[in-house]
Amino acid sequence: MNRILASLILLCSSATSLAQDASSITVYPASEIITLDPSRPTVAAIAVKENEIMATGSIEEIQKSLAGETIKIDYRFEDLVIIPGLINQHEHAWLASLLFITEILSIEDWVLPHKTVQRAANETDYRERLKSIVNQHPDPSEVLYTWGFHQLFHGELTRADLDKISSTIPIVVMQRSLHEQIHNTAALEYFGIDQTLIDNAPAPIRAQTNFVEGHFWEQGQSLIRNTVFADLFSPHRYLPALELLENYWHAAGTTLVAEPGGIVSPALIALQNQVLGDAETPFRMYYIADGRSFVGNYPENEVILETEKLYASAEGMTEFIPGHVKLFADGAMFSQLMQMSEGYLDGHHGEWLMEPEVFARAFRIYWDAGYQIHVHQNGDAGLDMVLENLQVNMTRNPREDHRTVIVHFGFSRPDQVERLATLGAIVSANPFYPVVLADRYSEEGIGRERAQEMVRLGELVRAEVSLSLHADTPMASGQPLRLMSNAVNRITTNGNLAGPTQRISAERALRAVTLDAAYSLRLEDEVGSIIPGKFANLTILTENPLTVLPKNIGEIEIWGTVHEGRILPLP
Repeated sequence: MNRILASLILLCSSATSLAQDASSITVYPASEIITLDPSRPTVAAIAVKENEIMATGSIEEIQKSLAGETIKIDYRFEDLVIIPGLINQHEHAWLASLLFITEILSIEDWVLPHKTVQRAANETDYRERLKSIVNQHPDPSEVLYTWGFHQLFHGELTRADLDKISSTIPIVVMQRSLHEQIHNTAALEYFGIDQTLIDNAPAPIRAQTNFVEGHFWEQGQSLIRNTVFADLFSPHRYLPALELLENYWHAAGTTLVAEPGGIVSPALIALQNQVLGDAETPFRMYYIADGRSFVGNYPENEVILETEKLYASAEGMTEFIPGHVKLFADGAMFSQLMQMSEGYLDGHHGEWLMEPEVFARAFRIYWDAGYQIHVHQNGDAGLDMVLENLQVNMTRNPREDHRTVIVHFGFSRPDQVERLATLGAIVSANPFYPVVLADRYSEEGIGRERAQEMVRLGELVRAEVSLSLHADTPMASGQPLRLMSNAVNRITTNGNLAGPTQRISAERALRAVTLDAAYSLRLEDEVGSIIPGKFANLTILTENPLTVLPKNIGEIEIWGTVHEGRILPLP
């Protein structure tokens, strides 16, 4: 008998009839099943009814526990490994779609479903390839967008440099962090950006612009973002990119995506709903509101009401998580605009994404409304500000199980890890930072001691702080198994080991892209582990990530996923 794809109907009760087949229970045996259930970490089979896990154990145990039910056994996974459905805990669809919209010229290789883009290793390589891309640009009347530039790898780049490459084709260079843009003169004219626009802006915004150099960073981007993004994310570009992105995340074994903050545009949400909201989407996408825009645009007594109005804009397979909000502390990791307590070796300074007094007001408003607050933070001085606000509000208005999430967790100190553990904060970290930045930042701006210890995951584990891992694509590859590999190995792109004491075990890394990721979203009762009563969200692999060689975790082949009971093999 061919066991692959075969179903053996077992009538466990004489009262069972064929009419019950539509609601029967399917049992999936597998070579190995990792549950992350402490009471039974591994099992031989899973029973699923519609979208729910009904039982786990051996086939015999399941049959006994579900006596009286119609059971069919599906052997398609018998030679494969099943783990809890992988979670992309922090993504932005618009940001990740740039992999499929822009010309990639970055500091690392990018392996995409339709192409592989080799890194631009140095200044000469970057400029020669940018010239080639501009020369091949098919429509001189359209803006050429490129992403991935990093000044510490590719040298300084100004409006004048871009004008030498082309004085007629509008060029917009998006820095690796997406927290900076550089325009040539043709692009500034295309978008109608002039010095008057900057002169009329508030002082903190003016301070983060340089019209002469065509450079806009951090808050300075707010002057031009809407105009530029209306062109960049026009439907003819964005909708096809979303289709590719959906396939990219599914191919990574993803069963749930969360987007914490960074999207309040009804137009972008409407476009995303067209692709990610339909019933065929292989995962659910949960949005978290961006509180920064509401605090800046509405009176204090209207902030919560206006935030919650946003919830209705999602539909289908996309939805907002009520009672969650994203705030922002300091500047971008890839731009070296983090707020650092010991400053930078070259004397430059970091930036605030929300001025401290604005951040404090926003934190208080959402804290008093009972929200779970997720905070973008990269520098240790930025973390000081976040922890101080948390301490003040815990003292003023104590809350249990607030789960304030420190997002990115670029730089920190050991005393801060202890403090956030005491305060009950948790962490969502980007483990790719040390892989791609530790070597260069050891030489430029930061220094070896601090650079090697960035993203202190080992310290968090020892302090018993809940941690999840995220990609924030394209800040890292949107593939949870690669994030696991980054956290377990910490091998840089140059082959060096960065901060060996900050490595974590494969088991803890797997939790960080499954159960602990769900915990950070308050979804741990629904997803994240293979336990009866939870959604049947599973990722199907060819090898066990807990037993393969650590260096091979990121290369494990993915068969496909099961999402809420739907079997979704990869092409």
